[in-house]
Amino acid sequence: MRYYLDAEFNGFGGDLISIALVPETDNLPPFYEAVQCCDPTPWVAAHVLPALATEPVAYAAMQDAFADYLAADPHPVLVADWPEDIVHAARLLATDDGRRLILSAVSFELAEVVSFSSAELSKVPHNAYHDAVALRTFCMARRHAHIK
Repeated sequence: MRYYLDAEFNGFGGDLISIALVPETDNLPPFYEAVQCCDPTPWVAAHVLPALATEPVAYAAMQDAFADYLAADPHPVLVADWPEDIVHAARLLATDDGRRLILSAVSFELAEVVSFSSAELSKVPHNAYHDAVALRTFCMARRHAHIK
């Protein structure tokens, strides 16, 4: 199954703050977690942290929850609009002591998003969950338009 991915992080190249996966079908729950951001950039403090809408957990707890969420799917495909979202998702699947947290194959896809803007299409811009919903809506509309 395809899962639409968005992550918020502390500036380009910065630490992960929050991550969301929204499944292609509505019959499965989404995944959304955040970790503490101790030294946010001014932009992140003004735009990302006020939009979190969840209590931060420890990074290891986020890793376990992320792996558990994906474990039931024999071949999840994570679709993102930004390369760094994929980097953060992949990092969640490996621990600092070198363990892989999920045994199934996981694929990553960088979507073609020429006219996509999460800031314009998201109900709550800079919230990973709402941005992932906006990405799913955009990508699925494009897929349906190509099918017709």
